Amino acid sequence: MFSFFKKKLFSAPPPDAPQAPEVSATSPAPTLVTEPAPLPTPQAEPAPTPAPERQSWLDKLKAGLRKTGSSITTVFTGTRIDDQLYEDLESALLMADTGVKATQYLLDDLKRRVKDSKTTEPSAVKALLAQGLTELLAPLQKPLQIGAHHPTIIMVVGVNGAGKTTSIGKLTHHLANHGASVLLAAADTFRAAAREQLVVWADRNTVEIISQEGGDPAAVCFDAVSAGKARGKDVVLVDTAGRLPTQLHLMEELRKIKRVVQKADQTGPHEVLLVIDGNTGQNALAQVRAFDDALSLTGLIVTKLDGTAKGGVLAAIARERPVPVYFIGVGEKLEELETFNAREFAQALLD
Repeated sequence: MFSFFKKKLFSAPPPDAPQAPEVSATSPAPTLVTEPAPLPTPQAEPAPTPAPERQSWLDKLKAGLRKTGSSITTVFTGTRIDDQLYEDLESALLMADTGVKATQYLLDDLKRRVKDSKTTEPSAVKALLAQGLTELLAPLQKPLQIGAHHPTIIMVVGVNGAGKTTSIGKLTHHLANHGASVLLAAADTFRAAAREQLVVWADRNTVEIISQEGGDPAAVCFDAVSAGKARGKDVVLVDTAGRLPTQLHLMEELRKIKRVVQKADQTGPHEVLLVIDGNTGQNALAQVRAFDDALSLTGLIVTKLDGTAKGGVLAAIARERPVPVYFIGVGEKLEELETFNAREFAQALLD
């Protein structure tokens, strides 16, 4: 079910697998597609058993979403499908930070499915809810593609503490480990720990980094994009300073970085990714709105879904600001960042 490049990017190759060709300034840019498994149609046969490494990931995701899902699934332990069941489900969805609009949508959709299928058992209603949630989340499922531009410039933004720099390190590992040459830009110049952390990731992944202490973030980005083009890099990953969307003067600095990147490469940045903390619930939706309005986001990375009681926020995002979710994370390890799949997420949440 997974594409070739998805396997290459998100699972370790077998010992006898051929190695990815080296990328040089003269070789054509590879096209790397981190594409999730396609959603099944209602008449489709059951999905095949996932590969062991994917199943391991799904187990981690299921465990991570248990706090969110348990309060929802207990609604279906009764013996009757009545108004009380729907009221309890409404409360559970709101407590999971699904949001008013997404909650109302899911309830209306569920009632229609129950009526159309003539379902009489509360336990069967949960499966219908999973179908509705999958369809609601489907617009968020989109692959990140690398290779249409050379280099592909990815600007990463987010508030402090969301896991932005760590997510950049994980993404660097996946790209560099499977044939793409990566250059990092340490544009968070005012927080020494951010530069040091990114340098550690660069050393660990044996990739180059452009950094300067206390310099202008936009200047660092310009130098990095120029260096990426001159050195024939496939990807330039730009780490920006953490910003609260309410700090308008700091948000303006991010706009400046984007403008300067466009001066270095008029087609860039090709991706603007927002890293959000899954534990922040509705505040994450507010961040998506603010950063999208300021920078026109192309994708999201949702981190820290392990142990959260607010995993329903993805439904709120899908209903109110459907920016694609490229990756989700459930921990600090490299293998705990994976491509987002709507069906897998819905089933993990309601299992």
